Amino acid sequence: LSSSAGSSAAGDGAKKVIVFDYGFGNVRSAERALAHVGADVEISRDYDKAMEADGLLVPGVGAFGACMKGLREVRGDWIVGRRLAGGRPVMGICVGMQILFGRGIEHGVEAEGLDEWPGTVEPLRAPVVPHMGWNTVTAPGDSRLFAGLDKEERYYFVHSYAVRTWELEVGNPHMPGPKVSWTTHGEPLVAAVENGPLWATQ
Repeated sequence: LSSSAGSSAAGDGAKKVIVFDYGFGNVRSAERALAHVGADVEISRDYDKAMEADGLLVPGVGAFGACMKGLREVRGDWIVGRRLAGGRPVMGICVGMQILFGRGIEHGVEAEGLDEWPGTVEPLRAPVVPHMGWNTVTAPGDSRLFAGLDKEERYYFVHSYAVRTWELEVGNPHMPGPKVSWTTHGEPLVAAVENGPLWATQ
């Protein structure tokens, strides 16, 4: 998910962001995008750097199960969990978003995800797959991720799997739930989630 709108560098006081390199993501594109908006960005799988950075970006390309295996092999699952336990920002993009859910099903094979949110990543049910091209997103009115962007803004998608149903129920009315944004390709799909220090975009 990327916006067609332009952006400018953030200027002084750049935040340190680690693009987590576990072998399953277009890390160079992520690095360039972050640098473009003024972040002090580095690609690394080093544990200490990933834990100490202001932000951690988890990319992902390929199969859900393979991404999870690669993430676990470099203790990425533990790093994400520890950062979130301390309220430290983490963002997942593409399959890096999908693995934040409970499980993924690809070609009939089920794999466990990080289970930060309940839900299943499943094959798209649409006349044309993959979902590839520009599409609009319906975001909550109080979204910070989409703040300042036009409601008709278009975003680029490339994926064949998605979360079609949001399963997390918020039992306490005093605890704000995650902000979930949607797009439609054949049917409604989760496009982005904002949940405290954990954000993600498809």
